[in-house]
Amino acid sequence: MSFSSADLLPTEDPAPSGALSGTQPGKPEDAPGAPPEILAAVPLLEAPGWAVAQRALFDLLDQAWRRFAEVFTGPDGRLNYNGELTTRDGVDDFYEVFFNWPQLYLLGGSEEVLAASEKHWEGVTRQLTELGMLKDEYERGYDWFHQGESLLLLYFLCMAAPDRWSERALRFAELYVDPAHGNYDPQHRIITRPHNGSDPDRTGLSDGDVYPWLQKEADTYGYPLEWLPEAEGGPFPLDSDPRLGAQMRERMGVGDTAVNLAAAGLVLNAWILTHEERYRDWIVDYVGAWRERTEANGGVIPDNVSPDGVVGGLHEGRWYGGHYGWSWPHGWHSVGHAATVAALAAATVTGDDDYLSMVSSTLDAMIDQGKVMPHTEADSSLPTKWAVELAEDKHTPTLHLPFRYKDSGWFDYNPATPPVPVALWHHTASAADRDRLEKLREADGIDWRTVRPFRAKEESAHEKAWFAFLAGDDPGYPERILATAQAQIRHRLRRVERYKDLDVPEADIHVWQQCNPVATEALVQLTWGGPQVLYQGGLQQARVRYYDAQDRRAGLPQDVAALVSSIDPEATTVELVNLSPEADRTVIVQAGAMAEHTITSVRYTTCADDAWIGDMYDYGHTEPVVSEAQAAADGAFLTVRLPASTRIRLTLGLALRANTPTYRTPFDQEESA
Repeated sequence: MSFSSADLLPTEDPAPSGALSGTQPGKPEDAPGAPPEILAAVPLLEAPGWAVAQRALFDLLDQAWRRFAEVFTGPDGRLNYNGELTTRDGVDDFYEVFFNWPQLYLLGGSEEVLAASEKHWEGVTRQLTELGMLKDEYERGYDWFHQGESLLLLYFLCMAAPDRWSERALRFAELYVDPAHGNYDPQHRIITRPHNGSDPDRTGLSDGDVYPWLQKEADTYGYPLEWLPEAEGGPFPLDSDPRLGAQMRERMGVGDTAVNLAAAGLVLNAWILTHEERYRDWIVDYVGAWRERTEANGGVIPDNVSPDGVVGGLHEGRWYGGHYGWSWPHGWHSVGHAATVAALAAATVTGDDDYLSMVSSTLDAMIDQGKVMPHTEADSSLPTKWAVELAEDKHTPTLHLPFRYKDSGWFDYNPATPPVPVALWHHTASAADRDRLEKLREADGIDWRTVRPFRAKEESAHEKAWFAFLAGDDPGYPERILATAQAQIRHRLRRVERYKDLDVPEADIHVWQQCNPVATEALVQLTWGGPQVLYQGGLQQARVRYYDAQDRRAGLPQDVAALVSSIDPEATTVELVNLSPEADRTVIVQAGAMAEHTITSVRYTTCADDAWIGDMYDYGHTEPVVSEAQAAADGAFLTVRLPASTRIRLTLGLALRANTPTYRTPFDQEESA
């Protein structure tokens, strides 16, 4: 059964609700006035199950990361590893272990987890330098599918402690922005090679004569240049196949590839830190070139550009076949995420959401080729991913999209994955992007309210159930996803105990990722109203974030739980609960992950009459009379005082992307006022 994107999209795409197309966001200092302050007055009697479960999750996480660090890391923060790294692969596998640890701090985890995150970055960086993988603290040269994964830890450290991490972040961005480093050709608007980084001598795709391709990988993904005929004298073993040698170096080891688009995340991070126009200009130049190539290719992102700037110039005109591109090895799984990171970066620095069209038009082209089938009949190259995510539903007919393309057309069919369309919708809040998700849901044979107990290495993939909750169809989702998160943490802790004495061989360096017990996806969705970060180098999306006004730090204060149940701009709904029976707490609510939104209106619940307490000799209480009040607002921050055992529901009107994103906290802005 075939499926068309025409069934998914409205005939007209209304203008996005954020900054006007073609305009640049305003400056943070443009937001006038002091943040309004609101007092929570609704009594907390029966604590909501989600609030109790959320605080229990924070407590469990605080124990879990400490145990992992105790078992798997040394005094200076490095991972316990005594082997060598014999290929170019591996840098990401060391940094990824800790990618969401500073994210946990930003959510409200202990300040010690931030200190540990910084120590582990430093320790792992020394370790990888000793192993010959880094130069000047940065990847010597590797593809951006893996570099994007490596850099998530740095991006969250910049978000949490910009003063301590900006020097490195800017130095790394300069490797791409400054053409003198050899990674960027401004004339042809390309990154010059697929393996790029701090070492200009790191050329080609491997350090040997033949790309190190294992038989299992060959069986799963095929050959990188499948359209080339097998050389005379074949078939050859993988360690001497000419298609994995000179041909691959000459056709795939030079020029630009679509997965390099993830480098825009590194430059966006530098722009957020400095707001320097040169970083904005680089993003506009580089991402703009890929947008033009996409339009010229009928709306589908091509995956390769030769050194002279020609799409397909080294592939005999083929727009597909580049390194980590459409044909090999992962297709959309790598191309789609990298392109979305870049498109969001360009839209962020310019205010022009049309940059997202290169992603949406590509996604819609894949939808046009969609087929409804049970996964057992699909030719998916990601069987281990879907075995856990689908479980018994592998037999259920559902919409599959093709992730790869070669001479014979689209292939490698997989269930429609939600991270990219959810990221688009979260950014634009447009009817078209929401409608695409609604129609994908309608076409899915599997109930989107299904929550399965798994933790992918991306620590995501529960976006469908989250979307169903936001749509108002699953009020029990918060407690179920929190229970799932807790189960995964306890499962990971058992893994920690099983492998704590393992002398890790090089082939098994993923064991640390598989044991990382820090699970943040549920907290990101429920407290920030955002999806988990795009794993190939994205920056965090959120409708709101929080600061502890008393401790003057990022994150929810102790005892406070938060639930975002709507993320529509005109009605972003947040409930705050202070579970402490004794201590008052004060929360500063920030609009956006980086104060990029403006709060334009506030409605909130209140209780003006304490008659519910009853008289001296009453044996019970009556129901508190809850009413709604309004407060004026026109800025990125809102202060909420939560006396002991109180709760409040805020309905925030937001102007999306009205301010320039910044890592500055409300305390920084207060001191500079």
